[in-house]
Amino acid sequence: MDRKMIAPIKRIAVIGAGAMGSAYAEKIYAMDGESIFFIAAGERYDRLKRSGVVVNGKHCPIAVIKPEDIQTPFDLLIVAVKHHHLPEAIKDMKQGIGENTCILSVMNGIESEEQIAEVYGKDRVLYAVAVGIDALREGNRLTYSTPGKLFFGEADNHVPSGRVKDLQDFFDGAGIPWQTPDDMVRILWWKFMVNVGMNPVSVLMRANYGVFQTSGETRALMGAAMKEVIALAEAARVNLSEKDIEDWYTVMEGLSPHGKTSMLQDIEAGRKTEIEMLGGKVTELGRRYGIPTPVNEALLTIIKVLERHAMPYLK
Repeated sequence: MDRKMIAPIKRIAVIGAGAMGSAYAEKIYAMDGESIFFIAAGERYDRLKRSGVVVNGKHCPIAVIKPEDIQTPFDLLIVAVKHHHLPEAIKDMKQGIGENTCILSVMNGIESEEQIAEVYGKDRVLYAVAVGIDALREGNRLTYSTPGKLFFGEADNHVPSGRVKDLQDFFDGAGIPWQTPDDMVRILWWKFMVNVGMNPVSVLMRANYGVFQTSGETRALMGAAMKEVIALAEAARVNLSEKDIEDWYTVMEGLSPHGKTSMLQDIEAGRKTEIEMLGGKVTELGRRYGIPTPVNEALLTIIKVLERHAMPYLK
């Protein structure tokens, strides 16, 4: 159902104040500081209320609201949490969902939209992936030199829906680079392929983007993990090919060589990673389709060991 947003996008909430959440919240805050809120509970609420976020040196005291204190639905709700926090986030957003709320997940992986739609309905959820932002996060401070681009839309955007057009106008106003591809599911899988290749290999090699840009051996291992995703995509009738790996190389060359993947940053900070949502999902799909995924199985095992035992050389 094409639900045209019948009112301007005036109230926006972000769940998750990590790299993606902070980057987009700062853009919206710069456009209209009264329109944007973080939804947070417990220690996260206290921290954001006390310190806000700092993006590229700019302090942003964005308003914070507890889930139980939400009284008015939001027009746009951006979900930017880690995979293992999604069930909690789905509960926390409940009071902020109204008839015309549009939910946009900028999370990694290929499942968050489906999980949100199971609770709040497909007509409220759009697909989205963020590509090419070279963000580094330390505490509440985020720095990036390349903002990347937000790809978003319905599954099929050959004829953009009303709510997609409304969001295109909104992102233009906020200065958020965007693109609406015809086949959004393909782009979702493409970003999944990129994350599957880049994230665990970056941890294994302790590699920033500069290593990927200059090391043929590192790119070869990344490519091997990505090719297993391409085989799975073919089984799932999603149009990916090895040319998509080459297209990623082009994007990768534009990233700051000092930037790091989110998984490497998580390991270095002692946080839980998203390896189950990446390598774990690949191995699950491999079993489902009867397709071998030995590279990703090995990377999954290695990352889980590093995550559990916090190897000293990654400190």
